[in-house]
Amino acid sequence: MALLEEPIRQIRVVKNYINGEWVESKGEVRDVVNPATGQVIGKVPVSTKDEFDAAVSAAKEAYWEWRTTPPTARARYLFRLKELLEENFEELSRIQTQEHGKTIDESRGETRRGIENVEVACGIPTLQMGYNLEDIAVGIDEYLIRQPLGVFGIIGPFNFPFMIPLWSAPYAVATGNCVVIKPSSEVPLSQMRLAELVEEAGFPAGVWNVVNGGREVVSAMLGHPGIAGVTFVGSTPTAKYIYESCGKTGKRVIAQAGAKNFMVVMPDCNVDRTVPALMTSFFGNTGQRCLAGANLVIVGEDDGFYNRFVDRVVTMAQRIVVGYGLDEAVQMGPIRDQDKKKRVLGYVDVGLKEGAKLLLDGRTVQVRGGYPDTCFIGPTIFTDVTPSMRIAQEEIFGPVMSILRVKDLDEAIELCNASPYGNGHAVFTSSGGVAREFRYRVVSGNVGINVGIVAPMAFFPFSGMKDSFFGILHTQGQEAVRFFTESKVVIERWL
Repeated sequence: MALLEEPIRQIRVVKNYINGEWVESKGEVRDVVNPATGQVIGKVPVSTKDEFDAAVSAAKEAYWEWRTTPPTARARYLFRLKELLEENFEELSRIQTQEHGKTIDESRGETRRGIENVEVACGIPTLQMGYNLEDIAVGIDEYLIRQPLGVFGIIGPFNFPFMIPLWSAPYAVATGNCVVIKPSSEVPLSQMRLAELVEEAGFPAGVWNVVNGGREVVSAMLGHPGIAGVTFVGSTPTAKYIYESCGKTGKRVIAQAGAKNFMVVMPDCNVDRTVPALMTSFFGNTGQRCLAGANLVIVGEDDGFYNRFVDRVVTMAQRIVVGYGLDEAVQMGPIRDQDKKKRVLGYVDVGLKEGAKLLLDGRTVQVRGGYPDTCFIGPTIFTDVTPSMRIAQEEIFGPVMSILRVKDLDEAIELCNASPYGNGHAVFTSSGGVAREFRYRVVSGNVGINVGIVAPMAFFPFSGMKDSFFGILHTQGQEAVRFFTESKVVIERWL
């Protein structure tokens, strides 16, 4: 496609997808705004409880026939969906950039990761297998089978509008369940396009449903007796609320939450590879990623190494090109909206008031292409940060790096583990012993060794610990299959 070619050229009116049909909502309508250009690119409804109930009813109606469809046949729908996703790869990626703001390369990566989850779920005839043993006693056999549960709700976040619902939905439908997806109202266009491809793939009506909306839809989902379980990705306060609400109604739940990730740099690291990895970790997706680096922890008392390393980091961050993500030369896009930018700027003010030193001020960013700076902020770097500062403790969710110093690895690990979050910490080192010690002791669901973005592949679970995750099983791979099924044990004797 040509430079800056936009798949959304006219305002798209978003509808709900219920029981295989596109249905206009009766709720109020809100604008979907391209954060880079400020242009309205869509109209999204805030659906009502009744509309959500209608989607659940359709899913319940479709469930038994879908549940009794052989796994090999269910997988064929997913194979067809995967083909369609590949055929529409570039369009899907560009829609993400238009509605969210991330760069086109970041959107392509998101599209690829989403497709990989569909691909893994295509292996459901093997993934859903149980196990058995003959003669557990004389003449008695025992076996375990994994059975679907019914209808599941999926709540998507704003920062990965295409990929994150696909951490759950393919596994849910592959195992014989039906789904109702609630996208973020800020970025509903990716899920609308995905539902169009689901329809084209021929999925039976009611198996895959999409209801747009806000708190009313979420509350309806959490309280509905027809919903067997919920998956969610978002902030920690909301994740806690969803976890507690599902507990009260007996629903299964995966609630993936906020983060404050530590990137620990040892003096023996490969500097030439470490610094670029830190750029993508801290400033990729404009810092709007639960696996984004937040605190850069430099280990050792060598002032020479510290100063040289920080200079390299600042120099490379200064070179990051900020602008409209559909421009292939742009390396960082805007914050999703003005309110989120205001929140990030508020933390910059907090850091200055707390006594941190601002080495790189993103508030004065130059935006490539002359686009309005309404939602843009450049890479921002603080030094002289102490562990007690708010900018070192709280999730900022923007392109802000806080640099801390510690004397040794033990202090670095203690600093990581003192945080209430445990999502994606990493260490950069040439020492196998250091790497093992860090991996062994750090309390984090995802751990990187010389890797800045600790994102598990689709065939591994997306983990999390402490206030970064509420639940037991995780999205993706075999754990998702376990979540969307119940183990039925049969003990059998024939006389």
